[in-house]
Amino acid sequence: MTTLVLQGAHVATVDGSANEYRSGHVVVTDGLITAVGDGPAPEVAGARVVDASGCLITPGFVNTHHHLYQWITRGLAVDDTLFGWLTTLYPVWEQLDAELVNVAATGGLSWLAGTGCTTTTDHHYVFPRDGGDLLKAEIDAAARVGLRFHPTRGSMDLGRSKGGLPPDSVVEDIDAILAATEEAIDTYHDPSFGSMLQIGVAPCSPFSVTGELLRQTAELSRRKGVRMHTHLCETLDEEDYCREHFGCSPVEYMESVGWLGPEVWLAHSVWLTDESIASLARTGTSVAHCPTSNARLGSGIARARDLRDAGVAVGLGVDGAASNEACALLEEARHALLFARAKGGPQALTVRDALDMATMGGARVLGRADEIGSLEVGKLADVAVWRLDTLAHIDIVDPIAALVLGAPPPLELLLVGGRPIVEQGRPVTVDTDSYATEVRDASRELLRRAGL
Repeated sequence: MTTLVLQGAHVATVDGSANEYRSGHVVVTDGLITAVGDGPAPEVAGARVVDASGCLITPGFVNTHHHLYQWITRGLAVDDTLFGWLTTLYPVWEQLDAELVNVAATGGLSWLAGTGCTTTTDHHYVFPRDGGDLLKAEIDAAARVGLRFHPTRGSMDLGRSKGGLPPDSVVEDIDAILAATEEAIDTYHDPSFGSMLQIGVAPCSPFSVTGELLRQTAELSRRKGVRMHTHLCETLDEEDYCREHFGCSPVEYMESVGWLGPEVWLAHSVWLTDESIASLARTGTSVAHCPTSNARLGSGIARARDLRDAGVAVGLGVDGAASNEACALLEEARHALLFARAKGGPQALTVRDALDMATMGGARVLGRADEIGSLEVGKLADVAVWRLDTLAHIDIVDPIAALVLGAPPPLELLLVGGRPIVEQGRPVTVDTDSYATEVRDASRELLRRAGL
């Protein structure tokens, strides 16, 4: 048995009682949390003891929406709305292959780790012909970086020639999608306690997939017992599209094809009516709130307070790196708070609400609230230790306000299942300084292929 004792820090457990300890401890043994409390930790023979005075200990952050392949297409279409942005970027993305995706994912995951993220999902739905095994490429990247990973096998079957938005070169037929999705689940999905890898099913959006694909993937997902993910209600254009093509709202349409339920989480959900929020609450459907990307594309501000009040599980997502060049989960917590208050006043969200969405909210969205998202005995030791005793934070009275409202603090330590992934602000599994060159070269190669 190996034991690590962190003590002397302010501990924010984010547990059901929102317990905090001004000078507390967290004990980790063989990848699990074995003690949390106030004051010094009980003595454990042979334990490594770390003095975390001046630090804040929180659960590791959970990222509920991302597109890792976009890490090498940042800085394009920076002043466009969603549809214009997609029109610009699809011709670039159709040049992707497995090698480029692996580089992009390794870079993006390393950066996420450095911003306090211990678990992340990914929505990969672009599969160019002859591109190789792109899903395996990002799974290999996550294993290298060391993050807990929930990739989703995305898909598109409604190309431009049939009235969809994506070019025909990156869409697939239904039979190929279903076969590849089932193979991915059978090959990679690990539903066991402590799993590092779980697969989801994720058709892209109502304007890039057919209703038949949605119906069949919903059936496949439930038969296999995996979670379901898609984009929904990101822009008003989507509302207009669904009214014109289906005669109903996006949420009503998705319910009609089997895409609401406790195993479903929706990215964005900006343009929701009261009736739509009630439908999500009634069916147990969750939401990935992506405030930075939604602001970057001018899409709007999701109704996070209303969703939470209705009982909808709300997590945070950085979204793709091409619509959020920062991709920092801590920034999403800050922006979720500030945007909600800008719209609804200072009581719209508290700093602890923001921390909850970044941790337990995400755990609920991914169906892993019994394993991650809070610091409780028996849970996985996914832990972030933030240094708050430097000039930027030392006189901020409330440590949670320091984390959420202050400048991004140094990340002293990040544990995933008790394993150090970041130490003193630097990922330990990837040399990010040297890897930056590989990312640059991959981006240049992709843009060259696209003629940019």
